[in-house]
Amino acid sequence: MSDNIATSPEPRLILETGIEAQVAAIIEPVIHSMGYQLVRIRTNGENGFTLQIMAERFDGTMTVEDCEAISRAISPVLEVEDPIDRAYHLELSSPGIDRPMVRKGDFRRWQGHLVKCETTVLIENRKRFRGWIEDVTDEAFVIDRDDPAADEVKEVTIPFSALAEGKLILTDELIDAALKADKQAKKAQAAANQNNTADDADEE
Repeated sequence: MSDNIATSPEPRLILETGIEAQVAAIIEPVIHSMGYQLVRIRTNGENGFTLQIMAERFDGTMTVEDCEAISRAISPVLEVEDPIDRAYHLELSSPGIDRPMVRKGDFRRWQGHLVKCETTVLIENRKRFRGWIEDVTDEAFVIDRDDPAADEVKEVTIPFSALAEGKLILTDELIDAALKADKQAKKAQAAANQNNTADDADEE
């Protein structure tokens, strides 16, 4: 896993349409100002109508308290803007370990891990791929396929502009890396909070 972690919002490669796009336009500025970035928005017919919002901190972590903070911040904004013309249930969540891959930084951060993805155009005569993220550039990522047929290439370069969907595949290595990254991020956050407390004390 790469240590290259974003400290500010990065544009998403995969965007919503319709009502979900309207919601994204409303809430993204709010959560960015709080130190979070949007991962994905989906709606479904569960519980009448459910608005599912997936978000995370810039370092990739997300706690129950973070979800509650975002919910409190965006609920009144959504009530005022009223993009959904019916009663709905708001659901906040983290991306999870087998997360959606929606930013270039996601591929950089999880380089070396197993991913499955779908493209908008044919690449090497197919649109669905599965393999390890081998390399990442500003324009594309390279995967080392784990399931090529005898007449297919093993290494495939997929332009970010052609990405329709991507998701990490759960492996023991991914779980270990995710737990390690979460521990490091929480340690860094605790150190930052301690420094802020010290600074506040100095000002007094």
